[in-house]
Amino acid sequence: MKTIYDRLDEIMQRITKESFRENTGLGNEVGYYIFDYEPKYEMLVRDYVQFLKQKINGGNYGFTIKEFDLYEIMLELLETKGYLEKNFKMEQDKGSEFVFNATKKALRLTEKNDLIIQYIRDRVKKGDVVFITGVGKVWPIIRSHTVLNNLHQVLDEVPVVMFFPGVYDGLELVLFEEIKDDNYYRAFKLVERY
Repeated sequence: MKTIYDRLDEIMQRITKESFRENTGLGNEVGYYIFDYEPKYEMLVRDYVQFLKQKINGGNYGFTIKEFDLYEIMLELLETKGYLEKNFKMEQDKGSEFVFNATKKALRLTEKNDLIIQYIRDRVKKGDVVFITGVGKVWPIIRSHTVLNNLHQVLDEVPVVMFFPGVYDGLELVLFEEIKDDNYYRAFKLVERY
């Protein structure tokens, strides 16, 4: 089994290959990838994502990494709509489950005009590599398989890498190595664990 450090180092090798960014070798299928990792390495992975962004975006690699932290996007959208403070009050009065459902409706999750998906789509251009982070922070309001399924419909020219604190076996996503999120089989593993 590879160490987390070995696996993180392989990310740079993978994403800097021109074939990765052009989605060649995948039967011209859109390049969606998952980097799964043990949840105990969350802070290490976050730091490494920042390191990669600084190195690539500050260098001469011919592409830009665009990171989208799902939790931060959710907070920004709720704040913009004037719902964030209301959510805090609502949670005190009606409980977490009520707020989760209200937030899903406010963000139009799983609808054609899903605000999270629109947010990402509107900020990506050809030549970018998209990093999706914050998966664990935003659960259970936003589910990773839902983001991937909906994003797949609107982003088809750039590779997308989701950083997933759990296990992805090529078929199912298991968040925190305990919570079965749902089946998702359109993504490739970015770096194998073995």
